[in-house]
Amino acid sequence: MEQAALPSLPAALDLAGIAVFALTGAIAAAREKQTFVTMAFFALVTGVGGGTVRDLLIDAPVFWVQAAWVAPVCLSMALLVWFVPEDRWPSLLLEYSDAAGLAVYSVFGTMKALSFGVPASSAVLMGIITGCVGGIIRDVVAGRPSIIMRPELYVTAAALAAASSAALILLGMSPLVSGIVAALAGFVLRAAAIHWSLSLPSYRLTRARRREEP
Repeated sequence: MEQAALPSLPAALDLAGIAVFALTGAIAAAREKQTFVTMAFFALVTGVGGGTVRDLLIDAPVFWVQAAWVAPVCLSMALLVWFVPEDRWPSLLLEYSDAAGLAVYSVFGTMKALSFGVPASSAVLMGIITGCVGGIIRDVVAGRPSIIMRPELYVTAAALAAASSAALILLGMSPLVSGIVAALAGFVLRAAAIHWSLSLPSYRLTRARRREEP
């Protein structure tokens, strides 16, 4: 697939999504009463973590290294949180903003992987990585349960967005329409999970129960 055939995010939207992810990282550091340096680090790794891992895996130039505004945007989010108390940030607004970023970047990561000739199944995984890994790194560094261990759907929403975008493109739908439809699907699922605490069934079959079964 030719790289030119797939769209990229508008620069302003791209930076807005990075800013939302960076903001969640800065707030996580604020809640741990960390220094500004630690807060800036959290903002940066959360904002660019998923895209960095994706680019390294598909052998693409790391997207933010040569971009003039990405690092300053992440640092600006840390500075903003440093001066605005973390309890002033509405949790629900951040949740839904993160849901939008998760869906959009899962789609974008999938499309970028496809544009570099990655097979569709692997491209979907690259999309999931793009949407989720920044938050995973943030939680691991903070020493708290990872976002992927939350009870409500999160990775599943990223997977829906990523898989839908790849499937629609393979079915012949235009990349732009595919991206919009897939991102909306992922966002709606994640928003529903936030609102109604939707989750997948958890594993419950213990070894003792297995021994009792005939």
